[in-house]
Amino acid sequence: MDWQRQLYEAKAAELILYGRALGLSHSEAEDVLQETFVALLKLEREPDNPLHYAVRGYRNRAFNYKRGFIRRMLREVEAKRWFERDPDESPQERAAMQCLEKLPPEQREVIVLKIWHEHTYEEIGELLQLSPNTVAGRYRYGMEKLRACLTVSRESSGESREQECFLPSTLDLRPSTLKPT
Repeated sequence: MDWQRQLYEAKAAELILYGRALGLSHSEAEDVLQETFVALLKLEREPDNPLHYAVRGYRNRAFNYKRGFIRRMLREVEAKRWFERDPDESPQERAAMQCLEKLPPEQREVIVLKIWHEHTYEEIGELLQLSPNTVAGRYRYGMEKLRACLTVSRESSGESREQECFLPSTLDLRPSTLKPT
């Protein structure tokens, strides 16, 4: 029997318990155990002290998992908060955010990268591994949907059609400046 299998059979349950002690759930501890043993299987030779190596590797992966989990949770909270109502926002800002939230994720992503991050179509294409033409199409279709949505929002709020929304030149969609110009 190879050393990795022997180590797994002898210490897997203990490593899961150790993961629980480090603050992981049972399933998270199992995931970290799997990552640890996948890494052990990739080693070309047996470490001098396989048990120490496995425990140390497990500990490092558990901490990396927790750090990654915390970062993911913070990003999710921030993303969710991004679409929450701010007491100081204008009705136009709220309508723009609601319309942006309704877009397909691919179009919303391109619009955010284009307007907020001020990337070119080429730069966005490189980031998303898409052609600049595909990026431009997603941007164009997304902006058309935003215009239509904001026009409907304005009409339903009683504003005249003369005040129809013209994006992006007369409406700055950056979060801190979502006010008509």
